[in-house]
Amino acid sequence: MKIALIVTNLVGGGAEKVMIKLAAGLAGRGHEIHLILLEHLIEHAPPPQVAVHALTGANQRLSKGVLGKWAAAWRLRRLLRRLGGQRPFDLVVSTLPFADEVAVRGRLPRHWCRIADTLSTEIARLRRSSPRKAARRLRRYHKLYDHRRLIAVSDGVADDLRGPLGIRGARIERVYNPFDLAVIRARATEPAALPPRPYVIHIGRFSRQKRHDVLLDAWARLDVPHRLVLLVAPDPQLSDMISKRGLDQRVTIAGFQANPYPWIAAADLLVLSSDHEGLPNVIIEALALGTPVVSTDCPAGPREILGERFADFLVPVGDAAALAGAMARALVEPPDMSQVDLARFDAPTVWAAYERLAADG
Repeated sequence: MKIALIVTNLVGGGAEKVMIKLAAGLAGRGHEIHLILLEHLIEHAPPPQVAVHALTGANQRLSKGVLGKWAAAWRLRRLLRRLGGQRPFDLVVSTLPFADEVAVRGRLPRHWCRIADTLSTEIARLRRSSPRKAARRLRRYHKLYDHRRLIAVSDGVADDLRGPLGIRGARIERVYNPFDLAVIRARATEPAALPPRPYVIHIGRFSRQKRHDVLLDAWARLDVPHRLVLLVAPDPQLSDMISKRGLDQRVTIAGFQANPYPWIAAADLLVLSSDHEGLPNVIIEALALGTPVVSTDCPAGPREILGERFADFLVPVGDAAALAGAMARALVEPPDMSQVDLARFDAPTVWAAYERLAADG
């Protein structure tokens, strides 16, 4: 099969890394994979067996205005036609709204948009500060996704598209992110400069969505011998939040780790405090390494992953007291989460799902 994966660039977090994993995995199954960057900006190295193309020169960005989007769409369509040659693409997948919009404007054949988050929560947050901006954003999403072919990364994201977001007439297929569970476990054994144990770990960029404020408020309520280790790039605002709560001696900002798996495996607990997610990768990675999880019951993913059996370790969004209580329970009597079904997230299962989409046309 011949498959094109389109992403704005290879700078940033989860979506970009997932597209790299998809590209590598599908290429490893013998498919011809083309990774197309709208901007030639690369922080995460693409796999060597995948052809990489970019619409811009090295380190150049696109204009994000209307004219810039139309120009990018024209260049993208021309590139796909050239790469298609005598053998058209069986599947074209874009991810994140900007890349989706450029791809839709380009009228690409056999195109699917991959939706990685619960977009209605973004609209709801905007509505609190700027109802007009929220209304414009909602209209944009309807224009972009109504009557399209959409890949939702979780059942929760699919339900959000059909329900709160109100997308109409779309074909929506749920396909989880791929996780090579054997590789995760193998990489967890690699040497790492770990902090002294015991500790609790949180992984996530410093942003409003991840709610470090709620996490720190919860941590301030706990009287435990553990440190809270944050795998996040240093940020003055985050350091200030820690200091204002008197937590400088109890919290470590460990920075970005290229291989976080030894850190996760050595932790007594992984905690997620987000307001919303699409499919929180760190929960699946923690479970693969035998590390218990406490999480907000946010849309979407945590409950879908953990199931009702571990509902006691899912707490309301924004509730620091409840988060502290769940962490305390998990540290005193760690739950055995080994029975959570991870086979549905295993990479070969996910790659096969993309192959089915390509075969469907």
